[in-house]
Amino acid sequence: MRNIVMLGVQGSGKGTQAEMLAEKFSVSTVSTGRLFRSRIEEGTELGREIAPYVERGDLVPKDIVCRVVADWMDAPSARKGFILDGFPRNVAQAEALTEMLAENGRTLSDVVYIRLSDEEAMRRLSGRRVCANRDCETKFHVDLHPSKRDPNRCDRCGSELVHRSDDRSEAISRRLAIYGSETKPLVEYYRERGLLREVDGEQSIAEVFKSIMEKFRE
Repeated sequence: MRNIVMLGVQGSGKGTQAEMLAEKFSVSTVSTGRLFRSRIEEGTELGREIAPYVERGDLVPKDIVCRVVADWMDAPSARKGFILDGFPRNVAQAEALTEMLAENGRTLSDVVYIRLSDEEAMRRLSGRRVCANRDCETKFHVDLHPSKRDPNRCDRCGSELVHRSDDRSEAISRRLAIYGSETKPLVEYYRERGLLREVDGEQSIAEVFKSIMEKFRE
């Protein structure tokens, strides 16, 4: 059974790779960002707690994140394996994840780290546009991967493309700073535990996926 965590600075493409790996291994995947947005859009009490952190680009407190992720992992669709994108984001969350899994007799099998420079991350994130349809959320980029039919509409479902508040320069800079201080230490944390599979994120999507599969075969 594959229980995988994806690590990498925002814009590294870990969400895209998570989807590809989920299809390859026939497991479920989700990003904490998607979980947070769904709670915010539903207008739940939990969503109202999350919203200010997301808008500022801050880390959502551990207890809230753990509640959201635990609910998702308890669903039948995640029982056959999962890929987590965006959680854990620091060592405290990693330790909480280990405890959550142990309670159900589960463990992590792999941690995929997609390495990317801050400069490239800024370029990718600032140009990102996302389908506003919550059931689609296909990602585009104004330069690297524009929508073919209409620059303001999703090729997949026709819905409006939006520039999210957390993909604007000020929020991106804040997220990159937080990543450096909070999330990057997870690389060594998981390396020490023999779970880390590190690949170069400044390749094409296909080349990154190939590199990940080669790491798994090792």
